[in-house]
Amino acid sequence: MDNLFKALADENRLRILNLLFHYELCVCEFEVILDLTQSNVSRHLGKLKSNNIITGYKDAQWIHYRISNEFKGENKMLMEYLINKFSSEEIFTADLEKCRAYVESPYTCQTINNEKELVLSLFNNL
Repeated sequence: MDNLFKALADENRLRILNLLFHYELCVCEFEVILDLTQSNVSRHLGKLKSNNIITGYKDAQWIHYRISNEFKGENKMLMEYLINKFSSEEIFTADLEKCRAYVESPYTCQTINNEKELVLSLFNNL
């Protein structure tokens, strides 16, 4: 249990988790939505994945991440608590709004790959 709480003891990992409670996303999408570097996102995803909080699957050249079934099954009360807290904290609600805007946009991982600076500038202004 110590490792679980250590993995959750970082604001950026909580921000990632907040988004994954609602959507499946890949590294490049986290970069745009959370305005983090690829290496930073990958490091945080690795920590969450090594603690079986998230899982990933490959789609072409991208790996999409989601909450693991193991975490969902063993931590329902913790998930409910986190979702409730995320909904009342400004940074998490702002991240979720940016994520919704991204998901509803015509942009994809391929767009981010080809025109990352443009996509970043559009979503950093939200």
